[in-house]
Amino acid sequence: MAESNERDLIPLNVAVLTVSDTRTEADDTSGASLAERVESSGHALAARTIVKDDVYAIRATVSAWIADAGIDVVITTGGTGITGRDGTPEAVAVLLDKVIEGFGELFRAISFEDIATSSLQSRCLAGVANGTYVFCVPGSTNACKTAWDRLIEKQLDYRTRPCNLAELMPRLRE
Repeated sequence: MAESNERDLIPLNVAVLTVSDTRTEADDTSGASLAERVESSGHALAARTIVKDDVYAIRATVSAWIADAGIDVVITTGGTGITGRDGTPEAVAVLLDKVIEGFGELFRAISFEDIATSSLQSRCLAGVANGTYVFCVPGSTNACKTAWDRLIEKQLDYRTRPCNLAELMPRLRE
């Protein structure tokens, strides 16, 4: 009998943080879209909350989640623009042990297909903090869909070949 190259999904625990001064749970379409995508992909929604666009509030929530052994991935939405209130990159960057440069580069390249040169305004980023993957994506629902559907979902799926971020998780704390 031939050996199968098929692998099973390894469900991950994903936390979703919406950064917004105005959104509530009732109208947070970006966070809801990410939460739905996480669960429909076979992963578990470990936590979901909204915090104001304040560097220290963002950092406190992300810090708590990366310290929680029950959370494998953190996705933030919002606060990645260039206005005075956009502070997600500043809040998160100092927590990262390693930056995944290709995430922001690819996200902006993919976004260019839809929003042309406006894509340069995105300061989205990704990295690893305390063995946890952290993705910071823009706050628009469309940007969240793009980030998940075109980049994050496949990289968190152990079945993705030739390689993926999920399979590296056991080695992140080496």
